[in-house]
Amino acid sequence: MKPFDYQRAADPRSAVAALSRQSEAMYLGGGTNLVDLMRLGVATPAVLVDVTRATSDAIEESSGGGLLIGAAARNSDLAAHPVVRRRYPMLAQAVLAGASGQIRNMATVGGNLLQRTRCSYFQDIAKPCNKHRPGSGCPAREGDHRNLAIIGHSSSCVATHPSDMAVALAALGASVHVEGVEGTRTVPMPGLHRLPGDEPERDTVLEPGDLITAVELPALPFAARSRYRKVRDRASFAFAVVSVAVALDLADGVVRDCRIALGGVAHVPWRATLAESALRGAPATAEEFTRAADLELAGARPLPDNAFKVPLARNVLVRVLGELAS
Repeated sequence: MKPFDYQRAADPRSAVAALSRQSEAMYLGGGTNLVDLMRLGVATPAVLVDVTRATSDAIEESSGGGLLIGAAARNSDLAAHPVVRRRYPMLAQAVLAGASGQIRNMATVGGNLLQRTRCSYFQDIAKPCNKHRPGSGCPAREGDHRNLAIIGHSSSCVATHPSDMAVALAALGASVHVEGVEGTRTVPMPGLHRLPGDEPERDTVLEPGDLITAVELPALPFAARSRYRKVRDRASFAFAVVSVAVALDLADGVVRDCRIALGGVAHVPWRATLAESALRGAPATAEEFTRAADLELAGARPLPDNAFKVPLARNVLVRVLGELAS
């Protein structure tokens, strides 16, 4: 691991100022992803700015009737919070599915959103990868891509975003509060993460020095009827092959509203807007659920070894919709 300097920021403004003053500086939260990348030589910051005391770890009601989650809140506290479990159960389920208990105790909400991909080519600096060495190519397209993207990928990158929590937040339509060099702003989800295009090294729309300070959940009463389902290669801690987050609002057997997002299929948490539109006003039947899922996945462009993800994603989505409807 490359030697680095360490600083601790007292508040968001001082954190942003510290990062803007130094080249090759990075924020440090729980460190559960960043430290791994530093050990591998993928991340080589000259300075780490610790922001665990710069942002809040509180989880509290927001002025709009939703929930405001401080960026420094630990994942384990988020998953256990009674309001989250009662009003946004998909979020609690996603966090619990995301890692081992030890990692959840360390990982922060802000850091969770900024996880880098677990693509094996990205994590091996001896191999070409457009994410850590732009222009070197994407060997995953012809190599090991079984767990990589089937939607929204490009010739430059087929990596997937690894966060389970982010999938639930995208389905819920969360807002991310950001402190930056130019002041504060709010970034919607989806919208924080970006598709690879020809700049796969940029995972998000954040600018240099930007610090996530909080995540805000909207007041969404029907999110109390929600579920997160994750399919993985083994029952123990593993990243999603495919995951689904669904909230469903029913009245007399008809879908009044819904929120759907998919994980493990794209470079971003994939909000299934086509499926949502198809379901609003439709009967809550297996046939309609299947039709909506097929509509969403019609644009998938799987590679040879991950084509199985298309029927898998369809079947998991239809299954979860059916469970919520019953």
